[in-house]
Amino acid sequence: MLPAMPDRTLTRGALRRWTRPVAAAACAALLLAACGRDAVRPTPPVAVDPTPAPLPAPPPVRVGLALGGGAAKGFAHIGVIKMLEANDIRIDVVAGTSAGSVVGAMYAGGMDAFALQERAVALDEAAIRDVRLFSGGLLQGQKLQDYVNAQVEGRPIERLGKPFAAVATRLDDGARTVFTRGNTGQAVRASSAVPGVFEPAKVGGASYVDGGVSSPVPVDAARQLGADVVIAVDISTQASGQAPDHLLGIVNQSIAIMGQRLGAEERNRAEVVIRPAVNDIGPADFSQRARAIADGERAAVAALPQIRQAIARVQEQRAAALAPRPVPQQPQAATACDAGWIQALNPFHRTPAECAR
Repeated sequence: MLPAMPDRTLTRGALRRWTRPVAAAACAALLLAACGRDAVRPTPPVAVDPTPAPLPAPPPVRVGLALGGGAAKGFAHIGVIKMLEANDIRIDVVAGTSAGSVVGAMYAGGMDAFALQERAVALDEAAIRDVRLFSGGLLQGQKLQDYVNAQVEGRPIERLGKPFAAVATRLDDGARTVFTRGNTGQAVRASSAVPGVFEPAKVGGASYVDGGVSSPVPVDAARQLGADVVIAVDISTQASGQAPDHLLGIVNQSIAIMGQRLGAEERNRAEVVIRPAVNDIGPADFSQRARAIADGERAAVAALPQIRQAIARVQEQRAAALAPRPVPQQPQAATACDAGWIQALNPFHRTPAECAR
């Protein structure tokens, strides 16, 4: 209630004391009127789509090809690549040792299997042989370096069409060295410098010899390039019980014997191992190139089911990792109606009949 207006003449202080409650009442009336005009309305329910959101697609499986060393047996790598391409097995990364680095560099440089086969058929041995005596080897290796660089159009390793690694062995300490940058032909020359046949290759002040001494089948190098599934192609010479009677055969078999145990450990880390039947092809027998390619084709076809299973296995693992996890159910606390006999002793405990109501 507002105070009564005095009959006598108001002083300024009295007028102020009378008008304060009047102003407060007026403000309150205005606020109530505003609330009446803009009454809060309930938010309409939002429709929820019961369809679960699609799961994100798992990243594609990266397949790596690890091409082992074996001199003229390396033509079998071309047959393997032919069958992989013909059966839609996409290769994402390539690693090569010795002869495998020659084929691998050209394949990573953009050549398909048929282009590789054309180069193999047309290859003149004189194009890659440069005899130089009394230099640490019968062959210098410069012609091989120039040949590879010509096939990849002078591009360094990091500018090839696929990630590529050439594996060599550092001569001073035997360390495995993986070349993934720099001069492509020079890296292949280092990887292919068979001791006693090629003189050691000089790269950055160090000397390197054949990668087969430290990594006959470069599975680990392919894994370093990011491969999820590694297909290893093993063309290494297996001891046949007969000693070779020529220099290159003796050197080749000696390297194979030294690397057998080391190669087996690394080879076992591959998901798939392909072994073309080329053990009886000599390391310098270029006349058998057509047969080696055919042997590679047959071995690759036989391995196709295993390759597909390995890729599918990784795809399943990734899909399972992306699947939503079930939410664990929290145990519900016991209520007065489902408590045990101790609660039943409580005089305020509800009886079963009361709970049923």
